[in-house]
Amino acid sequence: MSNKKERDVTTEQKILDVATEVFQQKGYTGARMQDIADKAQINRAMLHYYYRNKEKLFEGIFQNAFQKLIPSMNEIFDADLPLFDKIRQVVNNYITLVFQNRNLPLFVLHELQQNPERFVENFFTQNTRPNPTKLILQIQEEVKAGNIRPIMPQHLVMNMLSLCMFPFIGQPVFQQVFQMTDAQYDQLLESRKTEVAEFIIESIRVK
Repeated sequence: MSNKKERDVTTEQKILDVATEVFQQKGYTGARMQDIADKAQINRAMLHYYYRNKEKLFEGIFQNAFQKLIPSMNEIFDADLPLFDKIRQVVNNYITLVFQNRNLPLFVLHELQQNPERFVENFFTQNTRPNPTKLILQIQEEVKAGNIRPIMPQHLVMNMLSLCMFPFIGQPVFQQVFQMTDAQYDQLLESRKTEVAEFIIESIRVK
């Protein structure tokens, strides 16, 4: 029984890894279940055993990514670090993980538009719920001590995450505007790990 469970986990993870690659290459609309089965070297019946349709498979990819992103973000939120170092780590961690799961922001938008209640129910479990409570308290304490300019902590958190996420969502538009290749745009996104963090820090630093 143990060996079967291990094989099931290995097969399912292989499907998720391959499907992530196919979705990134072809997008949600262009990806086909048969392509994913072929690339994973399994038959389509086996693929449907784990995921009965493309939507469920995409949800599986998202859940897999969320289970990596949220605990690591919460670990940084809770860490005993100076605020500016924490901001740098949050930005770096977020952009790095989204780089590995390029469809993540678009999937969030799609789910929020189609069925926000289902999104919250399916993906905000106890283990995958963002919890910036300690970060918010830390921001409030820094404001009270006069170390940063007055700002609602919620604004700071939203500013930070929005600046990280939107360039991934708007990539097709920005690439056309800036006339950039995929490689050039990836380099731009990589540089935002520093650019966004320092922009946020300078916006709250007491001059």
